[in-house]
Amino acid sequence: MNWRRVAVAAAALAGLAGAGYWAVTCFNLNPTREVGAVVDEFNGVKVYYNGGVNNSEGRNLYRDGYNLGIKYQCVEFVKRYYFERFSHRMPDPYGHARDFYDPQTAQGALNGKRALVQYRNGQDEKPKVDDLIVFAPTLFNPYGHVAIVAGVSDREVEIVQQNPGPFADSRARLAMDATGGRWTVANGALGWLRPAAASPSAVSEPH
Repeated sequence: MNWRRVAVAAAALAGLAGAGYWAVTCFNLNPTREVGAVVDEFNGVKVYYNGGVNNSEGRNLYRDGYNLGIKYQCVEFVKRYYFERFSHRMPDPYGHARDFYDPQTAQGALNGKRALVQYRNGQDEKPKVDDLIVFAPTLFNPYGHVAIVAGVSDREVEIVQQNPGPFADSRARLAMDATGGRWTVANGALGWLRPAAASPSAVSEPH
């Protein structure tokens, strides 16, 4: 066996795979939608379409320079949601979606980088409407994902999200288990964060 040929072929295949992944995640493959179009709205905060999940339309900065994130990534939506709805500014305005959950923060304690109270998935605190929910990285998404809780029942959580992919919906319903008084949300949820003050929203059922 000619190992050099095998190595060259493997490198070529890897290059093609990498190029394919880049094209799929950086370009808009959905001809029915335009990047930057409004696809949803929750509590007066708009959700924009981003096309490929790794597409970037530049950084969204408030007029005083506060960083809201890269348009129109998932992080930009949740930060803009908290900024517009609660006038909330995060002490650390940077980081990937996965960085919004701090594994070193105790249950119900303040996440200092986000200035939000953090709750772990699978513990005794049920998600609430307006919570910022964080999802773990996956094989094809090493950055993780964040969304806003839009509805809660005893069996599922409805989220509203930006940048789920060119053909995915801005709303998703995730199964939730409450065995033993511990609330566990499916789909790799790490936990959820909320303002220390009581939320102005009332808990609602998914519809």
